[in-house]
Amino acid sequence: MIKFDKVCKAYKDKKVLQNVSFEIEDNSITTIIGESGCGKTTTLKMINRLIEPTSGKITINDKDIKRMNPISLRRSIGYVIQQTGLFPHMTIKENIELILKIKKVNSKKINARTEEMMEMVGLDADEFLNRYPSELSGGQQQRVGIARAFASDPEIILMDEPFSALDPVTRISLQDELMKLQEKFSKTIIFVTHDMDEAIKISDKIAIMDGGKLVQYDTPEMILKHPANDFVKNFVGKNRIWTSPNLIKVKDIMIDNPITCKEEFSIFYCLNKMKMSRVDSLMIIDENKKLKGILYASSLTNVDYENKCAKDFIENDFITAKPEDSIVSLLKVIDDNKIATLPVTDENGILKGLITRSSLITSLSQQFLEKEDK
Repeated sequence: MIKFDKVCKAYKDKKVLQNVSFEIEDNSITTIIGESGCGKTTTLKMINRLIEPTSGKITINDKDIKRMNPISLRRSIGYVIQQTGLFPHMTIKENIELILKIKKVNSKKINARTEEMMEMVGLDADEFLNRYPSELSGGQQQRVGIARAFASDPEIILMDEPFSALDPVTRISLQDELMKLQEKFSKTIIFVTHDMDEAIKISDKIAIMDGGKLVQYDTPEMILKHPANDFVKNFVGKNRIWTSPNLIKVKDIMIDNPITCKEEFSIFYCLNKMKMSRVDSLMIIDENKKLKGILYASSLTNVDYENKCAKDFIENDFITAKPEDSIVSLLKVIDDNKIATLPVTDENGILKGLITRSSLITSLSQQFLEKEDK
């Protein structure tokens, strides 16, 4: 774990960082984001002591990095920057092998590791290893930069706007590759960007900075749904959540208090309740609010329901959603099963809410209403 504890940085009278405190979890991608000059790159470079704090403390696994040898610290941390940082006079092979040779790793192991890294980033070793950086495209150079950062198998990798100079297609491709690598190797990656879409896509947590201060540190979902202040709200963008529908959960759009009834209640009572509540179905529950079935008004047409109760007509074969399901999976379930009413239950079958076609349309149309309000 990397921990910042009241870290400050000042150059004469200019305060670059002010009392920055947060913890970066192991085996996660944490993105630091903010406007130009907010202190995000300064924060990143403090982790490998390229910049020293004016005050405060930074620890890695509870060890104060001030007490570590800065050269040894840097060699133990992978580092990828915007312009790749590849040495132009070295071949791709020499660039990737550099730290391994400094660490005096066996040459046979170095060769095997280098080929492994090339395969990892999708570059053919025979084709590229003996080329120079200038002979590669920007995207290929960044792949080499990533390969070099992973080569010595560091626990921590710093990435300072590594994809910002690339074209959109290459950038998206490398974002996808980074996420695959993280899934496979589980590194602690600290990633600096100015692109909120990129941060939302790749991050486990996002640190938003403003004027040298950390203004919000949370998961992408929580930041999109619950911005800490107006700066975050404006920086993220009012309508941004709709660009990441997988972060919108069923619990965010469901009807929290659906109209319910007990299975022993008479059909006359049930019909009257539907009429008074202006609904066409009732969720039938027991005394513990466990969902027993659904009673549809349409199932009561042209039938003799005198002296009958709800349990005589309820639909017992029904599909449910869970509160934590994404809206993407919800839409698929509704489309695949051609249903208009979807109860929401927890793992014990307790009724938590309801999705109806009208409530879903209202929620989905909200994004367009928000655009018109701007």
